[in-house]
Amino acid sequence: MANTYTQIHIQVVFAVKGREYLLRGPARQELYRYLSTIVQNYGHKLLAIDGMADHVHLLIGLRPTQAISDLVREMKASSAQWLNSRQFMPGRFEWQDGYGAFSYSKDAVPNVIDYIRNQKEHHGMRTFAEEYRAMLEEFKIEYDDRYIFT
Repeated sequence: MANTYTQIHIQVVFAVKGREYLLRGPARQELYRYLSTIVQNYGHKLLAIDGMADHVHLLIGLRPTQAISDLVREMKASSAQWLNSRQFMPGRFEWQDGYGAFSYSKDAVPNVIDYIRNQKEHHGMRTFAEEYRAMLEEFKIEYDDRYIFT
């Protein structure tokens, strides 16, 4: 797209189905590399990726050539299929339905990168459910607690 200039920074968060602690050891690091490749193959820029055994955070410099929903659908479907083919864990791996996507200004990007890279520290203080609700509330996103983690 000639003469199209954008600066779109999106943090995407999604969880393992049932918030099970399945992303451990080598599986988690290889998953991060796999997700990074997907993001880059679509022409976006991965600025940070990390998470815990039950969820993943990505900060993406998003190009306007693809909808966030399409990118997240591809990341989740492809990575679940990849994890299952590699048999990193017993049984069938699945991501939880839905995701969170939060936009940031350029000035906020360094703080978001630090936040994502320090997930272990953050989760020593609060659970993923508490973290996710806090993000939704910070961004003033209305949600129904009955469906937030289904």
